[in-house]
Amino acid sequence: MKHHITGLHHLTAIATDAQTNINFYAGLLGLRLVKKTVNFDDPTAYHLYYGDAAGTPGTILTFFYWPGASRGVIGAGQPSAITFSAPASSLDFWAERLQRAGVTATRRSRLGEDVLGFADPDGIPVEIVGVDESRLGWTGAGVAAAYAIRGLHTTELTVRDPAPTESLLTDHMGYTLVQRDGNRARFEAAPGGPGRYVDVIGDRGARRGTGGAGTIHHVAFRVAGDTGELDMQDRLNAAGFHVSEVRDRQYFRSIYYREHGGVLFEIATDVPGFAVDEPAASLGTALKLPPQFERARAQIEELLPPLQPARLAS
Repeated sequence: MKHHITGLHHLTAIATDAQTNINFYAGLLGLRLVKKTVNFDDPTAYHLYYGDAAGTPGTILTFFYWPGASRGVIGAGQPSAITFSAPASSLDFWAERLQRAGVTATRRSRLGEDVLGFADPDGIPVEIVGVDESRLGWTGAGVAAAYAIRGLHTTELTVRDPAPTESLLTDHMGYTLVQRDGNRARFEAAPGGPGRYVDVIGDRGARRGTGGAGTIHHVAFRVAGDTGELDMQDRLNAAGFHVSEVRDRQYFRSIYYREHGGVLFEIATDVPGFAVDEPAASLGTALKLPPQFERARAQIEELLPPLQPARLAS
């Protein structure tokens, strides 16, 4: 059976202040702000996308922003960390850079890899895994290529009962179990490597996660195009999952469903990509609105708080 999913497309989380978020992810961590737009369901709120130079699927991290949102609880039924990869030799650089910025980071080893763990301004766990790979990072924020973050490494899912989640990944999404260590199991989508891992953590005693500020809203998996997405939609519906209709997200087309542990899954197409409405050289510099909101641009721009370029770390 042909499997269309080739790895991770993006993670989406919820934050409270867009400028603080930009300063952290684009300024301190050196990611490129590749798209400045609004929430499809709430055009008075920003939706920002970070990634590599081209906004390649597998490097993308997005945020919704609601300043008055209640605090969520990270727990079972959610992605539980934002995990990036960077060159193995770069972790000392990142530990020092974070320390200078007043961010406490902890070094540890997991599944044979070195991991640097810390938290973002909203308290979301963030990790950098030291691993050598072929992807290139964004250097436009002043982080040298030898240290630059390459993209997403893993999505980490915490569930109370791991068996249904693991079955979904292997039986219907084309993932293969590659390693198990205690209550953590790592699955990999072909052709493998960073950006294609899913870690399932089984924790029957974990408190139930609740959505809100400081939590990860969902994880998106990537397929090349519409044919693969529609095939996955049919396959998942036949397996008893309640899959949404295809939704046009302007830079990709998506379907959504919840796995049995409660995590919201999305499958997103690689096409058309983030250069569909602005040149690749100037990604993320102008406010781009979905077509249905263009006629209200003046009102939307008046309601949105002004954003400044990232304050770069020294």
